[in-house]
Amino acid sequence: MIDNVPRLFIDGLYQLGLQLDEQQLQQLVRYHHELLVWNTRFNLTAIRDVEEVWLKHFLDSLTVLQAYDVPNVDLLDIGTGAGFPGLALKIVRQRWHVTLVEATAKKVTFLRHVIEVLQLQNVAVLHARAEEVAHQQEYRAAFDLVTARAVASLATLLEYGAPFCRSGARMIFPKKGNVTEELAEGKRAAAYIRASLVADVPVTLAGLADGRRLLVWQQNIPCPSRFPRSGAVMAKKPLAM
Repeated sequence: MIDNVPRLFIDGLYQLGLQLDEQQLQQLVRYHHELLVWNTRFNLTAIRDVEEVWLKHFLDSLTVLQAYDVPNVDLLDIGTGAGFPGLALKIVRQRWHVTLVEATAKKVTFLRHVIEVLQLQNVAVLHARAEEVAHQQEYRAAFDLVTARAVASLATLLEYGAPFCRSGARMIFPKKGNVTEELAEGKRAAAYIRASLVADVPVTLAGLADGRRLLVWQQNIPCPSRFPRSGAVMAKKPLAM
């Protein structure tokens, strides 16, 4: 243990080629503490074991850097929940500009609290639904990278994410298990929103070697203006159908 950080997390950082300074480690420790304290009142996450939070939230979030890691990034994290992966990535890549989108008020309150406590700069929290934000000019085609974790099926995630992407931007969606059918549906949906699959990256870190993978999509040209549709329409008639 280093500053209350589990050894498996430190080993995972090494495998990812990440070297965090003392401030970054302390920020993660404080974030972890705040999450566990707030979780007793607001049920922010179903994962409550101390080590599992480090591995299945923090380290899992940082695996995004296996697939995309450049110095200056405008990142949008859809349905960020308690801040994963977006806020964890912000701590490790402090030059990134990060926007977190979350529809649940109690989670937004928690995120704003953590950002203030950790004194993070260039990170914003939007209390809104992604399909509504995507039609606002300020956010349309404004990001280099879009992430979303445990939010929806691939077809729906692509429709959520593509409108936020600049041409050439990437969307990274972590998945786990057998996603053969879901991936086929995602590829069909991608044709509508002008994106394509460019990488399928396995996650093999100690503590996370359970079939996790990063599905990486590229937005080839701007997404057609009619997307995303409303949440109700997406649920009733996914693009892959």
